[in-house]
Amino acid sequence: MNVRLVVAAAVLGSGAVHLQMWFDGVRDQSVGPAFMVNAIAGPVIAVLLLTWRHWFPLLLAVGFGASTLGAFIIAATVGLYGVHTHWEGVRVWLAAVSEVVAILAGLFVAWREGYLSRDQLQHGFSGRRSDLH
Repeated sequence: MNVRLVVAAAVLGSGAVHLQMWFDGVRDQSVGPAFMVNAIAGPVIAVLLLTWRHWFPLLLAVGFGASTLGAFIIAATVGLYGVHTHWEGVRVWLAAVSEVVAILAGLFVAWREGYLSRDQLQHGFSGRRSDLH
């Protein structure tokens, strides 16, 4: 359960950074609604991780981290909905680290709790429903 706490803290931290940035003016940009979605999703996923011992909250945490980090990478390279950002500032790095932790720790917990096998992590998923327990 301790690593689930780490995953919960990571998604909560990312959500908090997005909420703070939303209040600091991102709400007036085209990506504003996405920042509010992250601000709400972070705490919801954190609560699910701590109250529901199932693979689904782990999937949400990994997906949250990957999609949020992926969106930032796109915004920092080619731009996203007219927003072009940079890898600068404490909040940017705090969010990025939180999202990487959510991804890696979420996958680790899924593996440790038996939802993922080593073969699935190395070679992909077979798509069988029995793999998800």
